Amino acid sequence: MSRLAVFLAAAVLVALAVPTGVVAVIEGVGALPLPFNLHLVNEKLPGIFQIHMLASGAALVLMPAVIALRHYSSWHRPLGRLTAMLVIAGALTSFPVAYESTSVLPARIGFATQGLVWLALIAEGVRAIRAKDYARHATLMLAMAAVASGAIWVRLTTAAVTSWDLPFDPVYACATWLGWLIPLALVLALAPAPLLPRKMRRPALAT
Repeated sequence: MSRLAVFLAAAVLVALAVPTGVVAVIEGVGALPLPFNLHLVNEKLPGIFQIHMLASGAALVLMPAVIALRHYSSWHRPLGRLTAMLVIAGALTSFPVAYESTSVLPARIGFATQGLVWLALIAEGVRAIRAKDYARHATLMLAMAAVASGAIWVRLTTAAVTSWDLPFDPVYACATWLGWLIPLALVLALAPAPLLPRKMRRPALAT
């Protein structure tokens, strides 16, 4: 991909991620009313749901900064650790939130799977950086950010479904899966570094 295409794609994602994360944080502290389906979950899990909204929203806001500062370790490392802790909190709380959600079962499973993939990617990312496998760490963290972007696409899909009077349940269920699977697939297809640890990679063939 050309540098211009990468820059434009990154600019669009940042423009979407930061407002989405900020709104989630504001909703988490109760300064904005929640959508009705989220309000029902909050009534069942008031503390857990607030942690989920605050942690996930803050992580979504910080991810662009962590990626942009990857060459400045004095900023990248502390922000990366903070983001990792927020991701873990957001992922762990996604399981009870998905369980108590009033959404259809495929949507609830989609949310829970997204949280599980988040945890797996952050665990492998920590493992990679401890092994000083910086290229693999970068790919894993980009993959984690791609999974996090599912929150953006779900919100946009919800707004579109409401505005255009589309069948909510099937469209919403698809969004809870495709919203993070498609960005994840794109990152894995375009990332220059492999996901496998060094010891599991095949040596390059001599030419």
